[in-house]
Amino acid sequence: MARVTVLGGCGAVGSVAVRTLVQSGEYEVVIGDWKIDQARGMALTLGPAASAVQCDARDSRSVRSAIEGSDVVLNCVGPFYSTVKPILNAVVEAGINYVDVCDDVDVTLEILAMDEEVRRAGVAALIGMGSSPGLTNVIARLAADTLLESVESIDILHTHGGEPVEGAGVIGHRFHCMAIPIPMYLDGKLRYVDYFGEDGIALRQSFDFPYIGPTKIYPYPHPEQVTLPQHIPVRQVTNKGSVLPEAYYDLIRDLAHLGLSSSEPVDVGGQGVAPHDFAIAYVLRERERILKETGFGEQRGCVSVVVRGLSAGRPCEYRFHMASTSQALGEGTGIPAAIGTMLMQRGQVQGKGVMPPEACLRPSDFLPLALEMFSRDAASKGKPGGGLVVERIDESGAVTRSNL
Repeated sequence: MARVTVLGGCGAVGSVAVRTLVQSGEYEVVIGDWKIDQARGMALTLGPAASAVQCDARDSRSVRSAIEGSDVVLNCVGPFYSTVKPILNAVVEAGINYVDVCDDVDVTLEILAMDEEVRRAGVAALIGMGSSPGLTNVIARLAADTLLESVESIDILHTHGGEPVEGAGVIGHRFHCMAIPIPMYLDGKLRYVDYFGEDGIALRQSFDFPYIGPTKIYPYPHPEQVTLPQHIPVRQVTNKGSVLPEAYYDLIRDLAHLGLSSSEPVDVGGQGVAPHDFAIAYVLRERERILKETGFGEQRGCVSVVVRGLSAGRPCEYRFHMASTSQALGEGTGIPAAIGTMLMQRGQVQGKGVMPPEACLRPSDFLPLALEMFSRDAASKGKPGGGLVVERIDESGAVTRSNL
C-alpha cells in the first residue's frame, strides 16, 4: 500500500485531506504535525491505515525524518510564504513526489523558479492544488479545452466562513494578502494593484453566490492570475474573494488598514510587542463573538469560475459554481488536495518539475472524483451542495442551467 505523509495533517485543511485519503482505502496515511498528541488521537479514530509523526515545519531535519519512506508528500502547512520553500527543498532532496495547497502568489513565483532543479531530481511537484487555486484552474482548463473555441476572460470568485476552527496561520495569510501587491491579468498584461489603493478599490464588486446570496468581494493575490495566462491564451484573469460573515472580514480588513498587521515590534510598557501578534489574537477572539451575534450557523462556502469567450463564433459565457451549506475552507481545499495526491500516486499527473494544476492534470481525471467526493461529504451531513452548477449564457442573455 502506498504511503502518503500529510504535513499539517491536524489543521482545518490537512485533517480533511487525511480523512479523504484514508476513506479511499488506497493509502497508508501518516499525519505529520507539531501537535503530536492531537495527531495520535486523530490517527486512533481513523483506524490502522493512519499513523502519526511529530514534525516541525521550520526544521528541515524534522521534515526529512517525517517524510522518510513516503511515496507522496502533501503539504498543508501555512502560512505558505514562510513554510513552502524549505519543505519543498526537503522533499526534493528526498526524491519524493509532492503536492501542496499553496495560495500565496509571491512564494508561488519563487517555487516556479525551482522548476529546473525539481525536474532534474525527477520529482513531480503539483502546487496550488486546493480550491482557489486548484479546482478553479482545472475548471478553467475544462472550459478552454472543451466548451469554447477561444477564451477572452477568466474571473475567479470565492467566499466561505463559519469553519469550526480557524488558526493563526489563516489570519496571517489574510493579512499578507492585503499587504502585498496583487497580480491581475488585464488587457493581456500582468499588472499589480494595491489592495487599499484606487486600483484595488475599483476592482471590488458584489457577486451573487448560490446558497449564499449577494456578497462583497475584494481583490485576492492568488496564483491563478499568474499561471493561467501561461497555459491558456486569454486577455483577462482576475481573482476576488471574501470571508463570511461580512463583519468578520471587515474587522480583518480594518486592522490591516490601520497597520496592525505589521511584524515590527512597538514598545508597550518597556516590552516589545508585534502588532501582528496582537491583531491575530484579537481577531481569533472576536471571531467567536461575531459568529454568535450574527447567528451565522453552519459553515458554508462557494467558489465560482466565470469564463467568457467565443462558441461557434459567437460570444458565450460559462459560470461554474461549487457551492455548499455544509462545506467551507476545510472541505473546499482539503478534498481537492487529496484528489491531487491520489492522481499523483496513480501516475495521472503529467510531467516532472513544478506545475500548477492546469499544466499537468486532465479535467476528465480530476472532476469526476471531485464531484463524487464533494457530494458524498455533503450527503453524509444531510445537506445540499457538493455538486457543480453550470450556467451557460448566450449572446442574447438566455441562461441554460445544469447540475453535475
